[in-house]
Amino acid sequence: MRHNKKGRKLGTDWSHTKAMKRSLVTALFLNDRIKTVESRAKEIRPDVDKIITWAKRGDLHSRRLAIAYLNDKELVREIFEKVSQGLFQDRQGGYTRIMKLGNRKGDNAPMVIMELVTEPVAGKKAAAAPAKKKATPKKVAAKKSEQVAEDLGFEEDGTKEQLEAVDAAEEAKAETAEEFREAVEASSEAEAGKEAAEEAEAAAAKEAETVDAEKIEEEKADVKGE
Repeated sequence: MRHNKKGRKLGTDWSHTKAMKRSLVTALFLNDRIKTVESRAKEIRPDVDKIITWAKRGDLHSRRLAIAYLNDKELVREIFEKVSQGLFQDRQGGYTRIMKLGNRKGDNAPMVIMELVTEPVAGKKAAAAPAKKKATPKKVAAKKSEQVAEDLGFEEDGTKEQLEAVDAAEEAKAETAEEFREAVEASSEAEAGKEAAEEAEAAAAKEAETVDAEKIEEEKADVKGE
């Protein structure tokens, strides 16, 4: 039973696993990118996040903890300086990225590339503008009456007579529009009747020409017979 033995089985004993993880983390901070097996990359991810968190704190105790883990004072100083200059300050986690490469030839082990995420965090999207509420029919009618009253030169808070005058103007506009529509329809009917009459005249003329041609042919035939 594996009581109190967290982590993945990497095929090595405890001391070898500890040294291997330390070397991988050191290589990652030195080169910003490493190529390794997927299980090892996932195993060192918490350690990388822990060291970056210590660097963001920046106090003496955090520096000593990082030195105790990496066992490299110059590398720890470099990491703390980069973080103090603004690296990872806008990130609250997710300092590493793992990209799969496929299986390795030979033992078929899944290979990945693990790298530090140094890109700045994208800002929050601008809040969408609130949708405009559609005006109710009553508000639309009231606004229309106010516009008509303004066009007729009435005051803003008009009397009952002024409002009646506005209604009368609206009715007059409606009657005018109805008369215009009827006139257009009548004109269209007249044009249609005129076209029908022209077509009838053309048909009659064509028929008369046909009759005249037949008579001429008959007269020619009679003359030849005589």
